[in-house]
Amino acid sequence: MGSMMKEERIDEESKEAILYVNGVRRVLPDGFAHLTLLEYLREIGLTGTKLGCGEGGCGACTVMVSFFDQNLKKCVHRAVNACLAPLYSVEGMHVITVEGIGNRKAGLHPIQESLARSHGSQCGFCTPGFVMSMYALLRSSKEQPTEEQIEESLAGNLCRCTGYRPIVDAFRVFAKTNNALYTNTSLQDINTGEFICPSTGKPCSCGPKAENSEETIKQNLSNDCGWKPFSYNETDGTTYTSKELIFPPELLLRKLTYLSLSGSNGRKWYRPIKLQHLLDLKARFPDARLVVGNTEVGIEVRLKGIHYPILISVADVPELNHISVEDDGLEIGAGVKLSQLVDVLKKVRNNRPEYETSSCRALIEQIKWFAGTQIRNVASVGGNICTASPISDLNPLWMATGAKFRIIDCKGNVRTCLAKNFFRGYRKVDLTSSEILLSVSLPWNKPFEFVKEFKQSHRRDDDIAIVNAGMRVCLEEKDKKWVVSDALIVYGGVAPLSFAASKTSDFLIGKSWNKELLQDSLKILEKEIVLKEDAPGGMVEFRKSLTFSFFFKFFLWVCHQMDGQPLFLEKVPASHISAVDSSLRPSVSSVQDFEIRRHGTSVGSPEVHISSRLQVSGEAEYTDDAPMPPNSLHAALILSKKPHARILSIDDLGARSSPGFAGIFLAKDVPGNNMIGPVIHDEELFATEFVTSVGQVIGVVVADTHENAKLAARKVHVEYEELPAVLSIEDAIQANSYHPNTERCMTKGDVELCFQSGQCDSIIEGEVRVGGQEHFYLEPHGTFIWTVDSGNEVHMISSTQAPQKHQKYVAHVLGLPMSKVVCKTKRIGGGFGGKETRSAMLASAAAVPSYLLDRPVKIILDRDIDMMIMGQRHSFLGKYKVGFTNAGKVLALDLHIYNNAGNSLDLSAAVLERSMFHSHNVYEIPNVRVNGKACFTNFPSNTAFRGFGGPQGMLIAENWIERIAVEVNKSPEEIKEMNFISEGSVLHYGQKVEDCTLGRLWDELKSSCDFINAQNEVETFNCHNRWKKRGIAMVPTKFGIAFTFKSMNQAGALVQVYTDGTVLVTHGGVEMGQGLHTKVAQIAASSFNIPLSAVFISDTSTDKVPNASPTAASASSDMYGAAVLDACEQIKARMEPIASKSNFSSFEEELKDKEKESKAQQYILPVWCEAPARFRRSSDKVLEHREARKQLLRGESSLMGTSQSNYPLDNGKYNADKGLQETFISKRKEDHAALTEGHVVALIQKMGPDLIKEQLGLLGHLKNNKESGMKEV
Repeated sequence: MGSMMKEERIDEESKEAILYVNGVRRVLPDGFAHLTLLEYLREIGLTGTKLGCGEGGCGACTVMVSFFDQNLKKCVHRAVNACLAPLYSVEGMHVITVEGIGNRKAGLHPIQESLARSHGSQCGFCTPGFVMSMYALLRSSKEQPTEEQIEESLAGNLCRCTGYRPIVDAFRVFAKTNNALYTNTSLQDINTGEFICPSTGKPCSCGPKAENSEETIKQNLSNDCGWKPFSYNETDGTTYTSKELIFPPELLLRKLTYLSLSGSNGRKWYRPIKLQHLLDLKARFPDARLVVGNTEVGIEVRLKGIHYPILISVADVPELNHISVEDDGLEIGAGVKLSQLVDVLKKVRNNRPEYETSSCRALIEQIKWFAGTQIRNVASVGGNICTASPISDLNPLWMATGAKFRIIDCKGNVRTCLAKNFFRGYRKVDLTSSEILLSVSLPWNKPFEFVKEFKQSHRRDDDIAIVNAGMRVCLEEKDKKWVVSDALIVYGGVAPLSFAASKTSDFLIGKSWNKELLQDSLKILEKEIVLKEDAPGGMVEFRKSLTFSFFFKFFLWVCHQMDGQPLFLEKVPASHISAVDSSLRPSVSSVQDFEIRRHGTSVGSPEVHISSRLQVSGEAEYTDDAPMPPNSLHAALILSKKPHARILSIDDLGARSSPGFAGIFLAKDVPGNNMIGPVIHDEELFATEFVTSVGQVIGVVVADTHENAKLAARKVHVEYEELPAVLSIEDAIQANSYHPNTERCMTKGDVELCFQSGQCDSIIEGEVRVGGQEHFYLEPHGTFIWTVDSGNEVHMISSTQAPQKHQKYVAHVLGLPMSKVVCKTKRIGGGFGGKETRSAMLASAAAVPSYLLDRPVKIILDRDIDMMIMGQRHSFLGKYKVGFTNAGKVLALDLHIYNNAGNSLDLSAAVLERSMFHSHNVYEIPNVRVNGKACFTNFPSNTAFRGFGGPQGMLIAENWIERIAVEVNKSPEEIKEMNFISEGSVLHYGQKVEDCTLGRLWDELKSSCDFINAQNEVETFNCHNRWKKRGIAMVPTKFGIAFTFKSMNQAGALVQVYTDGTVLVTHGGVEMGQGLHTKVAQIAASSFNIPLSAVFISDTSTDKVPNASPTAASASSDMYGAAVLDACEQIKARMEPIASKSNFSSFEEELKDKEKESKAQQYILPVWCEAPARFRRSSDKVLEHREARKQLLRGESSLMGTSQSNYPLDNGKYNADKGLQETFISKRKEDHAALTEGHVVALIQKMGPDLIKEQLGLLGHLKNNKESGMKEV
């Protein structure tokens, strides 16, 4: 029999594995079993699909997979996470990525166009994933989806910066509930501003009158236009454009075949197509892992480094993928996908008696909150069961419903096991190595049998449970009472396995369903479920309370279901109904009102992000998208596993023998200085003798692939001698562990005198703890670095908010001058402060092997490593003492504030200072004393995070405001209003408040939102609802923009104008989704009176605009916008003599005339206009551009070298003869030190040898040796 099966398998085995990608046939060679679909797509150049989290949680890697379902006999389109899908799992399928549905050149798909128009893309990193989730929904729908279906389809996609309102607005036009006109009309087809009637599709007067402008038309289309599919068939799905990719005919005709393929590191991949094939493989490889969606194994391999040599895909075994409706219940194959199960359950729910489907309804509701759509499309019923997670959402329900599991062994013997007996321990089930789960039998429910699901997580959508439960009770009428005939209560998240509360369940049987039973059951439940104080997962008290809460809600729910039944006396009071109602969130709806006030051609116009069309089509490039030369290497970090320890030895033999290994580099290999830091150099690039946090970098390994580099890094063995660690702010205070010179004190008035004089009617004291927060920019940290001229120069592309810091760090570490290091940043996928300083450490680590090996090196952090080592928002501890009157007027504040800086200072001192600045929020306090300290702890260095300490300081202030309100029995809003700062107030850090709009804004908001009425409605609701509560609050805030270090409040820009009328702008700011480039382009367009499309913003680069401040502090648009405006005005001033002679019809015509004249007169300036500009702002007001430049030239600026790198070469027209050159030299002699070497070179290129000798004095500012400088020139 075995030999016959072997022959059969060989006959059916595929000779080649094929895959269609965006309509292109591709042959998958053997040896790729270790690759995911995402890795393959990016390898072949389809970089629109992004790697965000690597575990199927963010949706950035979403693609659509189409295949022919043999059971349904039709083509199925599913959104899946490419980061988890093994490459060979999609063999014989059609994969469509964001590049395959539309692009900027050939035209965007309506989904892409709508998202771009609706301002639904900011940083753009998550955008392709959203597009593909929506695309898969439309392709799989016979008719237009509902708004609820659209929102549900996006549950597996995360966006960090845009927010979901504009995204949902963009996709709502595809919903069947939208009453707008469904048409393929584009902007180019509309030449009038007439209102188009949704009913007739023709112009009419029923709509609002609007100004006849392109902007108005664009706004109307963005809000009101919808798209309607114009075709549908079972093979291709819903089609919205005539260019939609069809399902390849070859795949329709192709017969599914057995696969046996290999991969690196000994990986083998098998795809059986019959149950017997699978059983034979299981007999040969008893320890092999069975996979369907790879949602569990994929995470273990990627994030935990677990190696599984044998993987068997059971997704195509017919016996495991069938659902049958039987007389006694449902028979569900173990390989059935969760999304497929939900479809069947919904059909059954609608077709069978309601009482029979209570279990079905509970499963439908629970699966709705199980992961995202992409995971549900591939995750299987059996995979979730056999994983045996203690927080599985479905296992408690299988147990509670009385489901039975059918199990088959390698010999074909089948046995049955009750679900409640299947789970044996943590991740252990009742399966031997020769058995597999075949199917699940779900029985129909009996009359008056009720099944209910429960789940509590940190957030409703796509999140793992803290505690979940499945509960079933069956009631019967007996002796004129409703008593429990059967029951089972099961919890997840309270034990190492799904826990059946058997004692409580047994106690219920035979008892009347009443309040006495409830109270007695809770007592038994309390004894039965025991959570120790050190239980994994923490939150012990909360989890205990959830077990009682779920049972109480179940009791009320059953009572509510039984309402109206004869002899059932337990009624649910109206005030308790809110505990029973399902949590229903209405579809998002919004209205945005704004007034357009134009200044010039573009400023003031609500333009979409200038990169939006690139982002929605996946064409926008990020750091990891940069193509790598053939000899490139990938880097992985060697990280500390101890919070505080002495390094005894480092054994790298295992790494050196690892496949693809190219080098290992430690502190001894650093060519320059190993000490780094943004403010003070207190951090080692590579640890030498001690490590001071888990995740501290000890070294870096480079290899030929990313996975090989990580594997080699894991093989480096470090021996430690552990030392005492400081692991909290409280520990640091007790140990007096603070960073040197970080203690700060700010005072106003006399706090002690106020407390002792009796002015205060009450004094309260308290502590506020504000936790940290992990950074979650969608694009992880990354750098691609290479050498030029055999290491004479170093260039890099980095995901950073501060390219200049990368330039400075790398030059420092390599021992190079900054002039030989260039950092470029096109755009980044979110930053929020996390990429201001910490990213420079990563670039420095990659620079060492790149420089020493003279080979390009790329380092991209996995999400788990990124979160572990790159720092968080600072946690804070505030200890306050506040004195106030009986009316609630605050008289004195004494505050001690501490932040957790981590193991290096980084920006913690500045974060501490800003928290102290905001420690009063917006309140006038006559007497203030604020003391702050930055704690040294054994955590990775914490760093900048949106708000930069301000939110923590304000939160502490709002805490004592709330306490005062309770003390004096007033509303918090009353206390806030009476303590507002006002015009002329002097704050505790010395600033006088000017142009104070706080009171007016507060009153306007309070009136416009009808706050008092809303407050009354909340109180009324809370009075009538015992369990569900509502709340409303108004919280004022004051935030100081700009850098507190004054010299950083400056910006540079380079504007170049070409003879075709287009403008190229380069400035020092980084585009991270905030629209900085868009705003800068609008300023340039309006200044030159040209269309926005005529302005292009180039990469941010340190060789174009040097010494730029980080893009942070909420000030970049002001600073860089002003710098660009200054440069534009300079160019316009140079062109004024030409423009005044003629009445040019366009900017382009004026430029061409200037070009002709420049050729005739031989200007020193090139034929294009170029104006570097430097703009500086003080902390309190913006200086005039010209005055700022004068300050720089006079040496009044605290910046040492910024003016020299941006001083314009020429503001006029000079011929190349000796006389005019002497005039130029004389004019600039008093400030010749402000001229850069580059400017001098440009100047003397126009001089003859004699004139050069006469002007040697001009070169005195060249460093070290003016003669050598001349020789170099």
